[in-house]
Amino acid sequence: MTIEIKAPTFPESVQDGTVATWHKQPGESVARDELLVDIETDKVVLEVVAPADGKIASIAKAEGDVVLSNEVIGVFEAGAISADAPAEPAAAPVTTETPSKSGQLVNPAAQKYADEKGIDLTQVTGTGKDGRITKEDVINFQKTGAQSTVATPAASASANKGVSAEKTVPPPVAVSGEGNRVEKRVPMTRLRARIAERLLDAKQSTAMLTTFNEVNMGPVMELRKQYKDKFEKVHNGTRLGFMGFFVKAAVEALRRIPAVNASMDGNDIVYHGYQDVGVAVSTDKGLVVPILRNAENMNIAEIENTIRSLGLKARDGKLAIEEMTGGTFTLTNGGVFGSLMSTPILNPPQAAILGMHKIQERPMAVNGKVEILPMMYLALSYDHRLIDGKEAVQFLVAIKDLIEDPARILLEV
Repeated sequence: MTIEIKAPTFPESVQDGTVATWHKQPGESVARDELLVDIETDKVVLEVVAPADGKIASIAKAEGDVVLSNEVIGVFEAGAISADAPAEPAAAPVTTETPSKSGQLVNPAAQKYADEKGIDLTQVTGTGKDGRITKEDVINFQKTGAQSTVATPAASASANKGVSAEKTVPPPVAVSGEGNRVEKRVPMTRLRARIAERLLDAKQSTAMLTTFNEVNMGPVMELRKQYKDKFEKVHNGTRLGFMGFFVKAAVEALRRIPAVNASMDGNDIVYHGYQDVGVAVSTDKGLVVPILRNAENMNIAEIENTIRSLGLKARDGKLAIEEMTGGTFTLTNGGVFGSLMSTPILNPPQAAILGMHKIQERPMAVNGKVEILPMMYLALSYDHRLIDGKEAVQFLVAIKDLIEDPARILLEV
């Protein structure tokens, strides 16, 4: 029995996707629910698994091809496959690639692009499976003006072993030059392109301003040192970090200054009666912001555990669209990478974002005496169309007061 392999149903906010990696080739034995192919969108990587035991009969969409929601990308042949039987040799389906004049295998998208641009495919080296020429190979050849696409043995081995798209580095395009002046060109991922688009839009469409303050991390560090082992034991291995304190402080500050928790919709200002706090997470493919839903109802242990869970899913490319959409306020911690001070960029349509930084010991004046204290710079970037300077400063001072006296977080005073 043959079954159509279809792309997943994309959310309304996702128009299309790109075939990132085929983990199985035609003729290979596949078990039910085994991963077949990764579909990369501008937000997440979606997985398509085998509907039953069997094998892939043919592939209609090769790696790099653009697919629409529920579009057929291949044909699956259901039926139990003996574990002892050797896998049938992978056949090159007519719908996937055609031989060029030189006998090379060519992806249809690559052939079409080459015909449109008048590119001689005999001068292009393929980096796909079995030396197939992909559209990216043709584009890279056009950009460099020479036969420069290099398929490294490591990349080929990774492709044959079905390495996850999240961990596979696109094959570099080496440009020869004098001495060691070598360049490499890799295609921008859809996620990175989307991030670039949103950041540029935020800079151009908001009246963004940043205000700064500094906070003494000593009290929180002492509290963490005193209770971290007991906290981890009581809460089943959940570690006590700084993010839990900052999220709780942000929630309380958002209650006090509602404008910071607002967003703009046309000519209307929407004041949210809940706090969905986003926490920026760095991944190999770019920055994503999973959301802590109803953070006002979470305790510190729940916050820490949820952040860890979402962070692991982000790094593995397993975040769902629903886990990254919405959000009324965002925290980003450049301090984990050593940043001492920065001006974070807004995450529209949110009105503000809090930047945390490296904890640095500095001499501070305390009651007329100089003391060495662990200090952190805080940065609040905000949309001046929604938030006045007074409100921004008051919000940042509220964060400072709550972190420097953690008991106020518990008492909400």
